[in-house]
Amino acid sequence: MAKTEEKVSIISNDSFKGDESLPKLVGELRVDIYETAKEIVVRSTVAGVEPEDLDVSLYNDLLTIRGKRHVEEEAGEENFLARECFWGDFSRSVILPCAVDIKKSEAIVKNGVLIIRLPKIKQKTSIPVHIRD
Repeated sequence: MAKTEEKVSIISNDSFKGDESLPKLVGELRVDIYETAKEIVVRSTVAGVEPEDLDVSLYNDLLTIRGKRHVEEEAGEENFLARECFWGDFSRSVILPCAVDIKKSEAIVKNGVLIIRLPKIKQKTSIPVHIRD
């Protein structure tokens, strides 16, 4: 079986604030987040989701992942013995702990896992403020 690896575009976008196009019921996406000395890495299982059905955006320090998992075939309500899988729109937003370089960021889907790499930007931790008399 061939490995599949597809890139997902990351966009810097503030247009999603107050976005009325989001459905009323949106499933939550579970994520793993860790950091190294050089980057923040976000991983999430997105099995069954096509890369074109994913949207990864960054607004200031808020990372948002949106997508849609399509149902292949729908059984009648009376035919379900268990119903644990979520189908439909999902979204997850996380506040990043530091500034990142959006231009060098990348997202890929590989074997059903979304991996987002966000390189850290070095910023001064403190800036002296002159106090006047």
